[in-house]
Amino acid sequence: MERQTAPHRNTAWEDSMPLIIETSHQRSQKYGLRPDSCVDFGPAPKTELSLLFEKNRLLHTHAVPAMETLYQQIVNTHNMVILTDANGVIVHSLGDDDFLEKASRVALQPGAAWSEQSKGTNAIGTAIAEQAAVLVHADQHYLTANHFLTCSAAPITDHLGNVIGVLDVSGDQRSFHKHTMALVRMSALMIENQLFSSTFEDAITLHFHARPEFIGTLMEGIASFSPGGRFLAANRNGLFQLGLSFKELQSHTFSSLFGLPVSALYEHYRTASPGLLNLCMHSGVRVAGRAQLRLSNTVFQQSLTPEPPSAVAANQAAAAKRRLSGLRYLRTGDPQLELVIDKVTRVLGHDIPIMIMGETGTGKELLAQAIHNDSPRAMSPFVAVNCASIPETLIESELFGYEDGAFTGARKKGAVGKILQANGGTLFLDEIGDMPFSLQARLLRVLQERTVTPLGSDKSIPVNVELICATNHNLRNRIAQGLFREDLYYRLNGLVVKLPPLRERTDLETVVKKILATESNNGRYRVSDELLQLFRRHRWPGNFRQLTNLLRTATVMAGDEHEICLRHMPDDFLDDMEQAPAKEEPVASSANLEEMEQSAILKALAAHGGNVSATARALGVSRNTIYRKVPNLK
Repeated sequence: MERQTAPHRNTAWEDSMPLIIETSHQRSQKYGLRPDSCVDFGPAPKTELSLLFEKNRLLHTHAVPAMETLYQQIVNTHNMVILTDANGVIVHSLGDDDFLEKASRVALQPGAAWSEQSKGTNAIGTAIAEQAAVLVHADQHYLTANHFLTCSAAPITDHLGNVIGVLDVSGDQRSFHKHTMALVRMSALMIENQLFSSTFEDAITLHFHARPEFIGTLMEGIASFSPGGRFLAANRNGLFQLGLSFKELQSHTFSSLFGLPVSALYEHYRTASPGLLNLCMHSGVRVAGRAQLRLSNTVFQQSLTPEPPSAVAANQAAAAKRRLSGLRYLRTGDPQLELVIDKVTRVLGHDIPIMIMGETGTGKELLAQAIHNDSPRAMSPFVAVNCASIPETLIESELFGYEDGAFTGARKKGAVGKILQANGGTLFLDEIGDMPFSLQARLLRVLQERTVTPLGSDKSIPVNVELICATNHNLRNRIAQGLFREDLYYRLNGLVVKLPPLRERTDLETVVKKILATESNNGRYRVSDELLQLFRRHRWPGNFRQLTNLLRTATVMAGDEHEICLRHMPDDFLDDMEQAPAKEEPVASSANLEEMEQSAILKALAAHGGNVSATARALGVSRNTIYRKVPNLK
């Protein structure tokens, strides 16, 4: 008999489902099970149930609210919501009355074991075996007795990444709905976040995201630290945003990860109405944060208050002042950029999608914002979505939204997706090349039909957006690799422009002046000619993001001085210049660079009477750096 497959495949994990099912069937055979095996579905003894509940009390406590919310989403659909422990033994279940009789026949009740060893291929047991979300539909189940079921399951992990349970929705296979798995995965993530937040009592727990409005939602990163600032753990989204493994994070502190001393964090929360923290992660990405200080030291035991709306508005207004407002402000004399601006100017207001190519940090979002501000839609929303910074499990709800169900814990009426938020305005999809493959089909359908269907809804909502996309990938290569849809590519590339990397631009001096004027507010700083020559030789792998961070740090190092010089540069920049001359043209040799550095150090030594410690402090470097740069120094 030909095996049935679930209809409406629309999420990336489904691409791997056939192989997962096949592998699971092979395991089931090795366990000695036969498809027509008669399995004991009898209820577990009460003593075993009591022990089961006691062992999983914490999991049960935090899972039940999410299960009840999930159940409200699927009520009257011949389904039930199931929670199991790490071994696949059911701890708790909620279900439609008309389905309970069938469920009892296959033991979908507390105490029943649904590991692969006991039931063969099934969503719960296979999710545990694969440590991944799994959909098992109809006769994909190994046992014939379970063929009437369709089951969607997602593992629940603790702060160390260990599977501690499974959340599952099982129902009559005729009631399959394409959104069920997305809802299950979101609910499992909600449970994980609740468990994480309750794990560390005597600790600093930071909730953070690059978008302030996402703090308090499923998309936030959460990280906990000891009272002294040592890293303890992070949730899935926290690990994703930090870009480091749990093992790598073990050597970090709050200060090294977010650029703020713990003492300054405590000082912030001693104020009467502390707002959101403005933090810079080790990667250079700026995030907003809100901390919970659940510390045994009563001096720091304070409740956290959200930033007042007036403060949010003030921050947004300040950001708007700093943002370049239109295309003419981007004209800095570089011929390549002038050509890009001329091209996009010609298509403004003509409903032609724009694709911006370029390396990371070349200013793709800045150009997109300027295009929007010069377009007829300037008074309507500009909504940016970074397809690479949102976990695959959340990007679907991020783009398309979801129906009533309070999946964020605080929002009782669902959420409007970014596409609908941009209605009437501009939708900017950054790093479009990293969008999960199967979601690309949904995006294509939205663009073609100009309607959006939120998760959990059957209603299509009309939408009208101007689309701008950006990527640092070669999309033709991604198409050849089977990672990007060719039909979507041709729907997006109405006009393709490429931003040049900083190392190829001819307007470096003008760019430096603009950045310094923005960072210092009053334009008090300038870069010395000597340092500007080094800038021209550097390859700038991080482009404008790297240059902006370097100049921001340099203005702090310069203090009351008006000229930023070589001595204000961090050691890693100077080391990079020594090790790898940036451009092929022979502007200056490494030997010349060393002479310049030595000259600057010797002048500073003379000014400080030969005192190495004082010289190091003045130059903002270590004493070892002084001795390394001037080896003959006694």
